[in-house]
Amino acid sequence: MNQTIAREDLESLLRWYVDQGIDEAIGEDAIDRFAAPPAQVAPLPVQPVAPAAATPIRSAPIRPAPAAPTPLRGPVPIESPQLVEDARGLAQRCNSVDELEAAVRAFDGCALKRTAKNTVFADGVVGSAVMIVGEAPGADEDRLGKPFVGVSGQLMDRMFDAIGMSRERDLYITNILFWRPPGNRTPTVAEQAVCMAFTRRHIELARPKVLVLAGGTAAKSVLDTTEGIMRLRGKWTSLSLDDGSTVPTLPTFHPAYLLRTPASKRQSWSDLLSLDKKLRELGLKS
Repeated sequence: MNQTIAREDLESLLRWYVDQGIDEAIGEDAIDRFAAPPAQVAPLPVQPVAPAAATPIRSAPIRPAPAAPTPLRGPVPIESPQLVEDARGLAQRCNSVDELEAAVRAFDGCALKRTAKNTVFADGVVGSAVMIVGEAPGADEDRLGKPFVGVSGQLMDRMFDAIGMSRERDLYITNILFWRPPGNRTPTVAEQAVCMAFTRRHIELARPKVLVLAGGTAAKSVLDTTEGIMRLRGKWTSLSLDDGSTVPTLPTFHPAYLLRTPASKRQSWSDLLSLDKKLRELGLKS
């Protein structure tokens, strides 16, 4: 039904459009949105064209299509077991402590390296009869790039001095982790697994006569056990390495734990006397 719209109504409608910010027309003609869409016209069929006569050409042998290239492996997640295998393979290719240290410093598969200042590899004398393996570097160790140089390390030096041993002459010292965890937090299982691939090879290449594990984290990781340090400390065991060798191993308290619980120093002193006795039995100390 057609209706005539008064001029003043049209002007009023236009003013309302302007007031609402509608000041531009999209097209000259109005579009009926409710109208049926136009009928689709079917395309004309394409008539095949006969090929022109040509000189016969000897057909070439049909070759199989080339195989699709193997997709490149993307970044491996930090939690991936593949990183552990990569670290283990890299460690096994090292034939000396110096080569292993270079491999560790070049390795980027542990997330802790991104937040640490330094790679903390080892200190003391390579080839010493006693090798000490702790947990992880602290703030002082991260700053100086050496293990056990903070307050707990100074306590450890005094403890071994009491049985006539020093890092400058008789000890080789490292950690299961080569980079400091942020805030000195406990390292994750994945972080320990990646670094332990290097640490086990480290022990093989250093060839200590006796191994001392300082702290629960180091003891559980190296011995692959769920037993806590309270049950493990002071008890001699034998660590079997991947090269078939074994080494007498003594778990004990970490010096940092002794700083928090001085009453446990009595037990640590007992462990040191046990170590001294073992070295004498092996003919490594007079």
